[in-house]
Amino acid sequence: MSYVGPDFDPPQPRRSALRRPLTVAVAAVVVGAVAGWGVWQAVGDSGGGSGANQAAGQTPRSATNAPATSAGSPSGEPTASEDGKKASPSASSSSPATDGPLKGKVVVVDPGHNPGNFQHTTEINRKVNIGTGTKECDTTGTTTNDGYMEAEFTLDVSRRLRALLEQQGATVKFTQDEDRPWGPCIDERARIGNEAEADAVVSIHADGSGTGSRGFHVILPGSVNEGTADTRPIVGPSRALGERIAGKFVRATGTAPSNYVGDGTGLVTRQDLGGLNLSTVPKVFIECGNMRDSNDAALLTSGAWRQKAAQGISEGIVSFLRG
Repeated sequence: MSYVGPDFDPPQPRRSALRRPLTVAVAAVVVGAVAGWGVWQAVGDSGGGSGANQAAGQTPRSATNAPATSAGSPSGEPTASEDGKKASPSASSSSPATDGPLKGKVVVVDPGHNPGNFQHTTEINRKVNIGTGTKECDTTGTTTNDGYMEAEFTLDVSRRLRALLEQQGATVKFTQDEDRPWGPCIDERARIGNEAEADAVVSIHADGSGTGSRGFHVILPGSVNEGTADTRPIVGPSRALGERIAGKFVRATGTAPSNYVGDGTGLVTRQDLGGLNLSTVPKVFIECGNMRDSNDAALLTSGAWRQKAAQGISEGIVSFLRG
């Protein structure tokens, strides 16, 4: 997520050395492509890569495996479509189930970054106040070595999570659903949760650490009382939320806590994240894995694993909200 520094190079467009020789071949391929369109319509995209990667100058990357179906769904329908976009008809707020254990609860899901941030570096580099100082409005996020964007990953997991929470009766609001060209800034992300008077807020991310760094970790707000930031009222409930999510995430995904931060607990406390510093409601971040490690990347690019990740986060939120 935000560990990407100024030395991070955004993925560059891939150029084919065979562009000119392929000109003649294109005409022959068109006929086959038309026939192939019908097959593609029947099987659908496997998720992961989308037009947002093209906007970033990347060759779209498909994630492997379709999401699992929901055991709690009487119809056996998937909890989300294969690209994660079928979870809810609304980009900003869901239509909750009429009944369920989370009826009356509001959950804000914050998909980290935005696929369009790559094209709006001036806007996202603008400094905003985080209470204890200033920080960049947002960042591009990281990618796997094969070019699968963190911003695509966070949206997919968030949409799957929304579907699961709606089944429990919750009202789910997003900070962004690829419905804006960039952002929002970190201070606005916090404000969305505050103004919604959310019962819980979870910001979805994946890390960009070095090879060999593996596992997930949940970031908790530290005690901050400076400037416009005062996290003291939310430190306790945020820790309870983070602990529930960490425990359920291990069980649902089978992955271990981070081997490079958190001393094996899967929990990290930070005071430098505006999204936490400016929150007035219980909020945590979760780094679901390290995109720069090939073993973790194999999980993060799997639709089936992303469904498990969403399930673990959902179960943690439900456990927290039900007390």
